[in-house]
Amino acid sequence: MRPPVIPHPTSAFPPIPAPATLPRVETPSTPTTIQANGQSIPVTFPCTLEAFLQARHLPPRSVVVEHNGQAVAPSEFHARPLAPGDRLEIVRIVAGG
Repeated sequence: MRPPVIPHPTSAFPPIPAPATLPRVETPSTPTTIQANGQSIPVTFPCTLEAFLQARHLPPRSVVVEHNGQAVAPSEFHARPLAPGDRLEIVRIVAGG
């Protein structure tokens, strides 16, 4: 003899929200490398030039930076995105007498 079939209580599961109401899911960050002063440096993307410098304790106003062969003004560091394989040349500004 077969056991009785118990109907599945569909009301126990909440309805699936419409796609427009689903929360936005951020793209997971991707660790990879860039070249800084000839060394391969691991970076988690997305990353700006400013964030890269700050993570290395380099105040933006204390360095001169070349990004893929182009000089970058310190006022542009926050808006300059880095990409895997980019090349940076970073020189510290030293003043004194």
